[in-house]
Amino acid sequence: MKTNELNDLRNKKVLVVGLGMSGRAAANELLDAGADVTLQDQNDRSMVDEKFLSLMENAGVRAYFEEIPEDIDTYDMVVLSPGVPTYIELVQRAAAAGAEIIGELELAYRLSKGRFIAITGTNGKTTTTTLVGEIFKAAGRKTGVVGNIGVAAVTEARRADEDEWLVTECSSFQLETVREFHPVVSAILNLTPDHLNRHKTMEAYAAAKANVFMNQTGDDFLVINKDDPACFALAEGCRAKVVPFSRKEVLDFGAYCDGAGLYLADGANCMLICPRGALQIIGDHNVENVLAAAAISYFAGIPIDVISATVRAFAGVEHRIEFCGTVDGVKYYNDSKGTNVDAAVIALKALENNIILIAGGDGKAQDFTVLGENLLGRVKHLILFGRDARQIGDAATVAGFDAIHYEKDMNDCVRKAFSLAKAGDKVLLSPACASWDMYDNYEQRGRHFKDCVRHLER
Repeated sequence: MKTNELNDLRNKKVLVVGLGMSGRAAANELLDAGADVTLQDQNDRSMVDEKFLSLMENAGVRAYFEEIPEDIDTYDMVVLSPGVPTYIELVQRAAAAGAEIIGELELAYRLSKGRFIAITGTNGKTTTTTLVGEIFKAAGRKTGVVGNIGVAAVTEARRADEDEWLVTECSSFQLETVREFHPVVSAILNLTPDHLNRHKTMEAYAAAKANVFMNQTGDDFLVINKDDPACFALAEGCRAKVVPFSRKEVLDFGAYCDGAGLYLADGANCMLICPRGALQIIGDHNVENVLAAAAISYFAGIPIDVISATVRAFAGVEHRIEFCGTVDGVKYYNDSKGTNVDAAVIALKALENNIILIAGGDGKAQDFTVLGENLLGRVKHLILFGRDARQIGDAATVAGFDAIHYEKDMNDCVRKAFSLAKAGDKVLLSPACASWDMYDNYEQRGRHFKDCVRHLER
């Protein structure tokens, strides 16, 4: 039973912390539900959408910037945006005074009558979530694709009825603050180091991911990567039915690839999803994403023929090894979504060789050793920019790679790649870093890369 139905929020004193997309959406829904809303952001007012602030202030909502509200000890609930850590003083003081601390995803769940599918993992979330959404829509299901994918869950969730499925991409930041969140099907795609500047340890990061299934029961399903030992070990604490997927092992129950084809086994039947050669999206990692999406959809009740047809037609998502065009015989790929080392290595393996790699940005306290090692035999030139470019360059040098170039911005990186590339080469933007040192988000970075490539074509 959800403890905070819509009427329970009326006149409740709620502080929304963080006024990015999800925080603004939460504030709007809370205000509409009759809550007594206050806003707070760690940034200067100039960093927050002014139109939103004007609407809020006209409605009598107070807003604080770069300071703790003087009545911090009086709130019933604090709703955190994903980018706000729970360990800051404001949150700790509110919690000590008895406020319930939740995130926008938890709020969305409590306000919704819809059924949730929750997809998390270090990499592949956006591709898998998008594909699951496409499969559900093809099956004629009422579907919302929400969460970390760019649509605040609370906006769609509050309007959803019992027949709607909310296919939700969940980050570790969002899962850190769930309490009652209970998806019908959850999925953990993989687990590699990321966001350690926030979570501090891999154990804490893994624990946040595992929150995706903490409220599931034996009537629910967890789809999880059997090839990733650290990831699969998380399933030991799960009460839901565990559905493994594997690219390396034939399974009697779960989704797998035998090299030639992708299959789904439900314990009674083994069904062909599609031949591997029928996939439009490239790379072993995308085989895993398709296996996960197929398993999620099948165990949520979607017929295998709908799954198969949708998988064959799926061409991928923006910013994830996205083909941007060919200039003078050189192919350009936008993988701006590759915001960590593991994602960048996946992209390198997918494109195989003759790569000119553009990387750099906010390194999030990562170790770039593995990236350096994976340049050898694949990358011809490494072009670096952004705050932590030198850290990546140092790791490449230690690995024995010396074709390293440093540039000041994206335009210079693309121009440098153009000058170095020969017909048959591939220029890949896969930063292995977050974008926050130079861009608002990875989407803005990816679009800038594509704009720079388009200018080459003129």
